Amino acid sequence: MLTQIDRIARDPASDAMPHPTHRRIWRCGAVAAVAWLAVAGLAERWPDSGEVGPTALFVGWMAAVGLALLGATAASRYFDLPRLVRSGPWFVALALLFGLWELASAKLNLLPRPFFATPQSLLEVYSEDWPRLADSTFHSVMLLVTGYAVGAGLGFISGVAIGWSRAIGYWLHPMLRFIGPLPATAWLPLSFFVFPSSWSAGVFLIALATGFPVTVLTWSGVASVNAAYYDVARTLGARPGFLILKVAIPAAMPSVFVGLFMGLGASFAVLVVAEMLGVKSGLGWYLSWAQGWAAYSNMYAALIVMALMCSSLITLLFRLRDRLLSWQKGLLRW
Repeated sequence: MLTQIDRIARDPASDAMPHPTHRRIWRCGAVAAVAWLAVAGLAERWPDSGEVGPTALFVGWMAAVGLALLGATAASRYFDLPRLVRSGPWFVALALLFGLWELASAKLNLLPRPFFATPQSLLEVYSEDWPRLADSTFHSVMLLVTGYAVGAGLGFISGVAIGWSRAIGYWLHPMLRFIGPLPATAWLPLSFFVFPSSWSAGVFLIALATGFPVTVLTWSGVASVNAAYYDVARTLGARPGFLILKVAIPAAMPSVFVGLFMGLGASFAVLVVAEMLGVKSGLGWYLSWAQGWAAYSNMYAALIVMALMCSSLITLLFRLRDRLLSWQKGLLRW
């Protein structure tokens, strides 16, 4: 029997060209592709119950996703697609969801229109009203980011001050307990009277909703730092500025990010209310406009955009946390 070295020596051309690596095929992707193509066929063959929107556009999108998943399934035999493979069950679930939604709304009319939108009507909104929706999304992002940044910055500074200084905590703690628990929307009449524009009033309300959880969690994080850290730093000659910047704040960062996540959720609730009053553009204004004209498909389309925006900002905040707290990976549960 020839050894591996003898085979290579006698037939060097056999190993001259590397053979492609065959992996296990992505079976869940094949199931998902069949499911999406089946929903496309269902929407195409089953007659619609009344005027539901551009069915051909819906069929095209479903078929395009199904063919893309079919191509990814074939490519999975030669390429490693870890993120796509992990999302396989979700692709199957989404296809089933779209299929049930299509049946209940456009085909069987179990969900009465116009109060319940069909998939076709949502695609019609995105294809025809996208300039107004994009403009509203841009204004909402600008308002949210501005108010959130102001609230998070002031909340972080006040939280560090209260947690570090007893004198500052003596004066700010009662004010925080009095103002903080009140919902930010309760300040709507006063904010629109005090501030010169509805945009600045919205920034104030979002900053107020964000600042309270950030302040409380930052204060808690600074106050709970182990006293031994300060003792060791003082023994090495550290000054108060060094203790705050290099000891207290890094140790409190996990609590700070908890406050930032809570503030982001609260800011979204205030964003919708603030944009429904006095502004001329924004997702909250778009929702109010759609409700006034009974354009429920536009309303659902704006809600989906808002959900995607919130999810994207949360993902960015998670990545920022992972980057800033990478040195604490051994101490935290990730």
